[in-house]
Amino acid sequence: MGEPVIHTENLTKRFGDFTAVDALSFSVFPGEIFGFLGANGAGKTTAIRMLTGLLTPTSGIATVAGFDLYTGSEKIKMNIGYMSQRFSLYDDLTVKENIRFFAGIYGLSSPVIKEKTARLLESLDLVDAADARLARLPLGWKQKLAFSVAILHEPKIVFLDEPTGGVDPVTRRRFWDMIYEASERGVTIFVTTHYMDEAEYCDRLSIMVDGRVAALDSPEAMKHHYGAESMNDVFLQLARSNPTE
Repeated sequence: MGEPVIHTENLTKRFGDFTAVDALSFSVFPGEIFGFLGANGAGKTTAIRMLTGLLTPTSGIATVAGFDLYTGSEKIKMNIGYMSQRFSLYDDLTVKENIRFFAGIYGLSSPVIKEKTARLLESLDLVDAADARLARLPLGWKQKLAFSVAILHEPKIVFLDEPTGGVDPVTRRRFWDMIYEASERGVTIFVTTHYMDEAEYCDRLSIMVDGRVAALDSPEAMKHHYGAESMNDVFLQLARSNPTE
């Protein structure tokens, strides 16, 4: 598997007396599709904000893309991609302007931006829509563009925070084809989702309950361990076992 691209040991975040993330420990390896699951309030968002360098941990250690979470947060931000449920693009900009804007943020040179923009528009079949405002694009096309922009600078890791919310099942499956292609190129995928069928597509999963990792394994191993037919059944078992739920 090689050296992990994400590694945490007892990573913890407290807000006053409230512990949002409690002793998080796991490793994610190059090219892996790692699912990060949990009910609302389980601590997923807080954990992701720490791993992306946006929030300083209270305690514990972690490295992301080879950089220490405490001392290298700015370097982490430049070596990861990020896509949220809201796609992080600007509806009032054109397709081409969105690509060039985010490429510039990641520090790509003008010649590289020009080359990558042309290549991306062609690969997504958006050449004819390059000068159209993003607001005119169907949701599925926005989603594909947002993911492509998130990995435009060739990061080691891309964080996908519930990227398929509100998208129809066919478009969701096509989006996962893009995830598989990126993974095969060596990009590590760290994805949160509330669709349990998508959890089945991951190489390994971490399920958080009440700020802690309640289970960490492959989907098949989890289903076997809990005697469940689906990841939805596994998730329900873990959630119901939590006394605070």
